[in-house]
Amino acid sequence: MRRRFFLLVVVLLSFAIHAQGQRTKFRKAIDSLFIDHNPENYSLRLFSNYKVKRFKISNEDFKTRYVPKNRYGVGVGVANSKVLLDLAINIKNGKEEVTNRFDAQGTIIFKKRNYINAYLQIYNGYNVKNSFGEPKEFRFDIKSRTVGFNHLYTFTDIEFSYSLLKAGLPTRNKDVYITGGIGSFVMFDYFDSDGSIFPESVGLYYEDVQGVKRYSGRALGFLAGVMSAFVLPDNMIATCNLMPGIALMNNRVTLEDGSRSGSMPMLYKLDASVALSYNVKRFYINLMYETGIYANSLDFGHNYKFNLSMAKLSFGYKLNM
Repeated sequence: MRRRFFLLVVVLLSFAIHAQGQRTKFRKAIDSLFIDHNPENYSLRLFSNYKVKRFKISNEDFKTRYVPKNRYGVGVGVANSKVLLDLAINIKNGKEEVTNRFDAQGTIIFKKRNYINAYLQIYNGYNVKNSFGEPKEFRFDIKSRTVGFNHLYTFTDIEFSYSLLKAGLPTRNKDVYITGGIGSFVMFDYFDSDGSIFPESVGLYYEDVQGVKRYSGRALGFLAGVMSAFVLPDNMIATCNLMPGIALMNNRVTLEDGSRSGSMPMLYKLDASVALSYNVKRFYINLMYETGIYANSLDFGHNYKFNLSMAKLSFGYKLNM
């Protein structure tokens, strides 16, 4: 009996030690990714921003665009060398026709050579515009969902971090920073409406797809990228990042009568970002713009394109300089 009790105690202690080791590794990983122990790296921020997820359906002769409303916001945030957290309030125009939305994007750099970006967009309500003279129309019933993840592995260490620039902590060891890499991305995109995505007066221009009410697409592909920064006079730094990619897309289109069609077109995308930062001892100002353009086919000779864009003007105050 004593021997069994002793063995049970040994087993339980082994499990406890293993679990403690796993918790320690997890805490160290969280600490290395998100916790900055240098108080001089922290700042408070005020900002205004512009965010939009819009999409377009077109053929050789016509195009129809779906554009959300109330695309501007204001907010506050906190930043350090590892994390930038901004919380914004969407500005609405006081009218009934507003887009209900959730738009989140984030970027981290892991172990100096891994640039990781993720995004999630949930939009309800779109303005429908076209290129052939029909009046625009706001549709509450049109919804879109987009979620994606990008990973770029760089050939050299990322000496200059785009995230550091946004946090008001640029480095100036060199006048020019350039690095490149390859990676992969995954993406899911979806739109839906109660009836046809096209207004009745517009659907006549789109044979074969005029009854489309739902679309979903899943993509897995490869990307390449170039990240660069340039130190300018008068405490200014400019950056430019480009990341083109290509993927195989699994599409599913649903018509009003319930029939479905699927296809496997190629998806082409281009992510681009530019920024300009002015940085002095206690303050910094950042102006940045990011966009992602994604294009593929709805089949039947019709093209589908959407883009995710964000612009931000930030004023930061460094807390302990």
